[in-house]
Amino acid sequence: MFCSSTVTGSFPRLPLVKRFKSLGPISGLLPKVKPNCSSHSFPFSITLPEAPRRLSRRILTPPSAIMLHANPVVSDVYATGISVGVAFSFLRLWQETAKRGIFDQKLNRKLVHISIGLAFMLCWPLFSSRSQARLLAALVPGVNIFRMLLIGLGIQKDEATVKSMSRFGDYRELLKGPLYYASTVTFASVMYWRTSPLAIALICNLCAGDGMADIVGRRFGSKKIPYNRNKSFAGSIAMASAGFLASIGYMYYFSSFGYIERSWRMILGFLIVSVSTTVVESLPISSELDDNLTVPLTSVLVGSLIF
Repeated sequence: MFCSSTVTGSFPRLPLVKRFKSLGPISGLLPKVKPNCSSHSFPFSITLPEAPRRLSRRILTPPSAIMLHANPVVSDVYATGISVGVAFSFLRLWQETAKRGIFDQKLNRKLVHISIGLAFMLCWPLFSSRSQARLLAALVPGVNIFRMLLIGLGIQKDEATVKSMSRFGDYRELLKGPLYYASTVTFASVMYWRTSPLAIALICNLCAGDGMADIVGRRFGSKKIPYNRNKSFAGSIAMASAGFLASIGYMYYFSSFGYIERSWRMILGFLIVSVSTTVVESLPISSELDDNLTVPLTSVLVGSLIF
C-alpha cells in the first residue's frame, strides 16, 4: 500500500526472531523500519525521499564575454585596440574609395555611415562584464568626436576624411552630421551598452536605416511623399526595413552571448521604433534638422517608452 511518499505493509504472523531473519539481504533497511510489536502482525513504514520539484522558470545562460586576457582590465584594453583597428580599417577603406573616385561621393559617404557603427557594435562582446568596459569601448567613437571638431573647425587638415564624410566637400559639414553620428554611438555605448535593446535600436536605425534610405531613395525614389517632395516612398520603406532587420539581427547576435533575451515583444518594439524614426525622417522638418540628430532623438524617446 502506497501513501504519498511512504510505503506501508505487514509481514505474516511469525515469531519475532524469525521475522528479523526473514529480512536477510535487506537488513540494511532496519534503521528505517519502525516495528510495532503490540499485535500479531508486524506493520512497518519506509519514508521515501521526495522527487525534486520541476523549475517553472527557464534558467538563462549568464552573459559571457570573449576574454582576451585573464586580467579583465588588460582584456578590455586589448578589445579597445581591436575595435579601433576595425573602425580605422573601414575608415581607410572608404577614404581610399573616395580618393580614387570608385563610388559617387554621396554613396561613399553613406557607406561610411552604414558600416562604421555596425562594425563597432560587432566588437562589443570582446569586452568584459566589468564597469570600465563600456567606458573603454566608448573611447573608440569618442575619439572621432574630437577629430570631427578639429577638422570641422579648420584646426586639422584631412582632405581624405572630408571627402569621405561630407556631401559637398566642405570641411565645416563635419560639425553637423558626422559629429552627431559619433556622439550618438558614444552615447549608446556609455548609457545603454550591449544589455539594452535600446542601444540596438538606436544604432541600427541611425546606421542601417538612415543610410539605406538615402541610397535607395536616390536610385528608386521617383514617387515622392505628398507632404515632403524631398523624400520618397522607396527611401522611407528602405529605411524602416533596414533599421528593423538590422535590429533583429543584432538582437540574435547579442542574445547568443546571453546579454539579452530575445522575444516577440522585443521584435515588435523594434518595428515600432523603426517606423517612428521613418515617419519623423520623412517630415519637412528633416530638411532643416540633420537626420543624424532627429533619428537618434526619436529612437531614444520612443524606445524609452517601449523597452
